Amino acid sequence: MTYPPARYHEDGGEVSATLRRYEAEPDFVSPGGTRIHYLATGKTSDGEVGLYRYDMSERPGGPEPHFHRTISESFFVLDGTVRLYDGDHWVEATRGDFLFVPEGGIHGFRNDSGEPASMLILFAPGAPREAYVENVAQAAQLSPEDRARFFDEHDTYWV
Repeated sequence: MTYPPARYHEDGGEVSATLRRYEAEPDFVSPGGTRIHYLATGKTSDGEVGLYRYDMSERPGGPEPHFHRTISESFFVLDGTVRLYDGDHWVEATRGDFLFVPEGGIHGFRNDSGEPASMLILFAPGAPREAYVENVAQAAQLSPEDRARFFDEHDTYWV
């Protein structure tokens, strides 16, 4: 394996970094109370990655097993207990635990602990997942055809 081709071709570096403080308000709060911070999006990373911080409330919830055809997804637990599905088993993951899921890998996550939990979700490349995150709760109210179209448009396939 080698480094990818250079994308930056100037002689010197540039001032282009962005900082987001931990205390920043979330970009979206789900109906279940999960506070979602869009730390990096496909738009802000030029399509390279998406990185979200999920600060989950004590209310149970999270997606059932599914897979993506176009993105890998990684989960890093910051605090609390999160149930992660590795395609074979649901496991209790706690601070410092990490799960990598390549394209096509079946996975899911839930906070069933009754306590708040927090984790980072990284996906690559940086697909525009914000519309999915902000509208998935309403998908249950769609007709079966529109619901299937919504999930297909957002590269989410339930198993």
